[in-house]
Amino acid sequence: MPIPMLATERLNLLGVTEADAEAYEHHFVDYEVIRHLSAEVPWPFPAGGVQAFIRDQIVPVQGQDRWVWGLHRKSVDGLIGTIDLRRYGERKNRGFWLGRAFWGHGYMTEAVIRVNDFAFDELGFERLIFANAVGNERSRNIKLRTGARLVGLTPGAFVDPGYTRQEIWELTKEQWVAWRQL
Repeated sequence: MPIPMLATERLNLLGVTEADAEAYEHHFVDYEVIRHLSAEVPWPFPAGGVQAFIRDQIVPVQGQDRWVWGLHRKSVDGLIGTIDLRRYGERKNRGFWLGRAFWGHGYMTEAVIRVNDFAFDELGFERLIFANAVGNERSRNIKLRTGARLVGLTPGAFVDPGYTRQEIWELTKEQWVAWRQL
């Protein structure tokens, strides 16, 4: 099922399809990007793995309690990262990655705000749970900047074996509405 296009000031968030595989792989298969992710992500990343992941893990469930958007700058063609929203998740409802060349420009914060709006306003979520490796300051700062509250620390396994703990964050609809009114 197609998912809606979401727009921000500088980005179009489009449902990920197999047509995105080349750009996805170009920015994703980079240890500095992948190292912060769950150990479920293989490293080294297998050849053809992105195409298979999109085909087998994203496309069949797209828009059915899981929404995966590719981040596309309005000024330039091509996917630069993704943001993934899940209604049901063991550890988290939302995850993301961004190509290293695009770090530090506020793109992911911009995307997170729009996806949070979609989750709470259009999908009826009452709460979102997020997780990140302790030490992944970029991910942590996005959560802090967008109103989430740190609720705990637990063991975690990540691609980078130096990361062994994860922060658990919560954002309720009430907190989000209050944050949006600031």
